[in-house]
Amino acid sequence: MKHTKPTIVRDLSWLAFNGRVLQEAQDPTVSLYERMKFLGIFSNNLDEFFRVRVATLARMVRLGKASKVHLEVNPEKILRQITDKVASQQSEFDKIWADIQKQLAKEHIFLKTEKQLTKAQKAFVAQYFDERVRTQVVPLMIESMPTQPLLNDKAIYLACVLGNRANPLLQRYSLISVPTKVLPRFVILPTDNGEKHIILLEDIIRFSLPTLFAPFGFDQFMSAIIKVTRDAELETDQDVSTNLIEELERGLKARKRGRATRFIYDRTIEPTLLDYLIRRLGFTRRDNLIAGGRIHNFKDFMNFPEEVFENTGKRERPFVHPLLVQPRRIMDVLDKRDVMLNFPYHSFDSVIDLLREAAIDPFVQSIKITAYRLASDSKIVNALLNAVRNGKQVIVVLELRARFDEEANLYWKRVLEDEGIQVVHGPPDMKVHAKLCVIKKREFNRTKQYAFISTGNINEGTARFYGDHCLMTSDKAIIMDANRIFTVLEDPKQPLQKLALNRTLPTAPVNMRPFFLNLVAQEVRTARKKKDASMILKMNSLSDQESIQKLYEAARAGVDVKLIVRGILTAVTDQKLFRKPIQAISIVDQYLEHARVFVFEAGGKRQVFISSADWMVRNLDHRVEAACPIKDPALQEELIDILNIQLAENVKGRILDNDQSNRYVVRRESEPERRSQLAIYQYLRNKRYDP
Repeated sequence: MKHTKPTIVRDLSWLAFNGRVLQEAQDPTVSLYERMKFLGIFSNNLDEFFRVRVATLARMVRLGKASKVHLEVNPEKILRQITDKVASQQSEFDKIWADIQKQLAKEHIFLKTEKQLTKAQKAFVAQYFDERVRTQVVPLMIESMPTQPLLNDKAIYLACVLGNRANPLLQRYSLISVPTKVLPRFVILPTDNGEKHIILLEDIIRFSLPTLFAPFGFDQFMSAIIKVTRDAELETDQDVSTNLIEELERGLKARKRGRATRFIYDRTIEPTLLDYLIRRLGFTRRDNLIAGGRIHNFKDFMNFPEEVFENTGKRERPFVHPLLVQPRRIMDVLDKRDVMLNFPYHSFDSVIDLLREAAIDPFVQSIKITAYRLASDSKIVNALLNAVRNGKQVIVVLELRARFDEEANLYWKRVLEDEGIQVVHGPPDMKVHAKLCVIKKREFNRTKQYAFISTGNINEGTARFYGDHCLMTSDKAIIMDANRIFTVLEDPKQPLQKLALNRTLPTAPVNMRPFFLNLVAQEVRTARKKKDASMILKMNSLSDQESIQKLYEAARAGVDVKLIVRGILTAVTDQKLFRKPIQAISIVDQYLEHARVFVFEAGGKRQVFISSADWMVRNLDHRVEAACPIKDPALQEELIDILNIQLAENVKGRILDNDQSNRYVVRRESEPERRSQLAIYQYLRNKRYDP
């Protein structure tokens, strides 16, 4: 069948998702604290978009005819569309930020600049600079530098014009890196009138410019914040014999020198300083030069001081799954039944408890686990270290190429190996994104095995605000396939094709796409027989062309297709040839919807799966991913109940239509408000399980 090109460009669909994040920042029903965090999330998302997608499109344009394969048909056109959309969103961002500042003022919370300080606050700032900041800043006198100054990605710089009133010829330019990695961006100032005043770190430096530069004869200062976004593509040698660690370290250094994809500056910057910086930093007027406000790196607003707010829109606390409340041996529970953890409603502590139990249990022989992104102070790692100290064999499949976590994972590699844990990296040229753990136990000449399989990272940090599902099981068929995956991952000489033997866990890049597309085809055949056929597919993104064409075929056949897609959706949802439009919604709320769940109901033969993989080319063809069937009818029902709660969302749900206009789901007049994340918490909190 000839492929129908999607009418929605992937990158524009992603920007539509970020627009939904911006809607949350605009929503007056959201607490001010949360609205500021959504501005931070929007900013962080956009930075990553420029580092990765805009950089990739720019690379395509540079390659031009020399490129044999284009991922996009017309990258120049897409870049123009991106520029227009980003400009529109930035204008909306500025309006929202202005409104938030007004609302902050009503709550007596004020951001103060260096020119708005009281006498007592000036003394405080001077002392703070002297005690904490001064030794962290080393100005770059860029005119005297022999080479082009290298501005680091993700950093912000205070660009300064230094002058002398008595000698106009004594004018110099300087750059100061604002040390937000080692010092807080926000500093609470002393007040005596009940108001709450906060100053940004860069404004503390601005206030202290005379202290920094007076010894060199300067007494006039103008300054503005600038920022550079760089190409984040981390190229590694494709040769199997290449030392991956060395390549990654070289790649991380190269990233810092990557081609700039965006240069942002305060629109009030002194014109001669801007011209000088553009010329000195190697930009041209054709580059992405963006005039912004006084503040950049709004991602830091995700860490705005919570203590200045009376109402932060506090979230419900996670609770331990009723079947796993301690003290209890979790492996004894799993001998009798499967358990599904639903984060962030259920506590992640149960995963850590299982690993701690395995570390202590004298009959446990080995633990094998995949790790993609680990928490900064990982309790998972701590449990694994204690396991190896207790004589267990521990194997960690650590993905060193997890984008933007490469440096952290290199650190964890050293920590784990120093304690005797075997760290492996999976097949060359293939990221390991599957979320798996297998625990092997030998007790009284009998081997028992336990596993957990998750839709999200095995990370207690993100589990507090990522919506994910994690199946804990002792099912032999599931564990057999999980062990086969580990066998392939542990030995780079093992062919990936061996994963085609998996009958229970569909595994990318070998058989996941054909497995699920066969289930879609079953729905099509069922619909053509005039029987009930329906699917519920939940994922982060859906852009795989082959999968989309199958969904189009299902819609033409009359299959009831329901999609819950948080981010990218390149499929159209309504065409004249569809017997039933595809129902597609996106939910953006206080938790990040991160789970992948697939439900097929062909002819009443229900099949339910959780998965680590979105339906994207990168997941299905270029990563090791695993999907897992949910066999227990009660757990199937639980997952479907959760999906149906989300499909009924009428507060935070947006309709994903052909033009992706982010229209909210309209609540009917007689219909109660249904905010799915709150409803799921109550559903799970009230759920009772037979012992």
